Amino acid sequence: MKKNKLLLLIGFAIISNYLINHFVFAQDKIIAIVNQEVITQRDLDQFLNFMKVQLVRQYPLDEVEQRIVQIRQDILERLIEDRLILQEAKKEKINVDETRVRAKKEEFKKRFSSQDDFEKTLVSQGMVVADLEEQIRNQLLMIGIIDKKVRSKIKISPSEITEYYDNHIQDFFIPEQRIFDTLIGQDKTKAEEAFRILTETDNLQKAKEITGFTLSDFKAYADGQLKKEVEEVLFSMKLGGVSQPVKVGENFYIFKLKEIIPARQKSLAESSETIHNILYEKKMQQEMVRWIEGLKKKAFIKRIEIN
Repeated sequence: MKKNKLLLLIGFAIISNYLINHFVFAQDKIIAIVNQEVITQRDLDQFLNFMKVQLVRQYPLDEVEQRIVQIRQDILERLIEDRLILQEAKKEKINVDETRVRAKKEEFKKRFSSQDDFEKTLVSQGMVVADLEEQIRNQLLMIGIIDKKVRSKIKISPSEITEYYDNHIQDFFIPEQRIFDTLIGQDKTKAEEAFRILTETDNLQKAKEITGFTLSDFKAYADGQLKKEVEEVLFSMKLGGVSQPVKVGENFYIFKLKEIIPARQKSLAESSETIHNILYEKKMQQEMVRWIEGLKKKAFIKRIEIN
């Protein structure tokens, strides 16, 4: 068995040296070999471009570039792992429904204002629609094999949920919650007028109409998330009480307390779904690391310096 493995590794080494020598001067430079497949500079660039297309609608361009720089540091390892996962998916004959590929593409396109905007963004990153479809197809293949090899084998027992609840019971304590009707506006004089109307008439609609302020609901927990001076105002009020105008940023807020929900401890039954998800994600991460490390140990991997 050891002899066969040694011969296999020698064979891969010979192949890798041939591939490097054969393609080293080619425009599409090889940056890694994973078993019998190569990862090229173009693969790396295309992956980075795909990431840019995903991020460009969520963040400013300068932030996108910063995130790409951070991603680039570990990108080769990510590409190697993805290639191993894809190889395993093909080995296990995982199939991808092309209707899912098209559906994912359409879902992706909805992030853009128009078809033209979508296509121009792809072109700006050196991609065409076929490249996007291939990336989506590969993602679905990886999801398929991960479902089969990792996710399907994760089990969470009732005893694990109970143990977690007992050890983290403080995480399932709900502090006192208060619900307010809130008038919001930027004019100090109008804010004072709204306060006067509410204290004299208790008429929110009248205060809203006269001042032109926005009326909305506001919920607050006694958990230290609010500014100290705001929390002190809100949690010193009596039911039905109205606060003086409180300035936060550019706005003035007038709060009318309409409901107090006492603090309480969530039961195990109420917390079970949340705990199940926490434990599931933890096990999922652990099993993914174990599974990928197992794939790496069985694979021939040669890394080459990237640009």
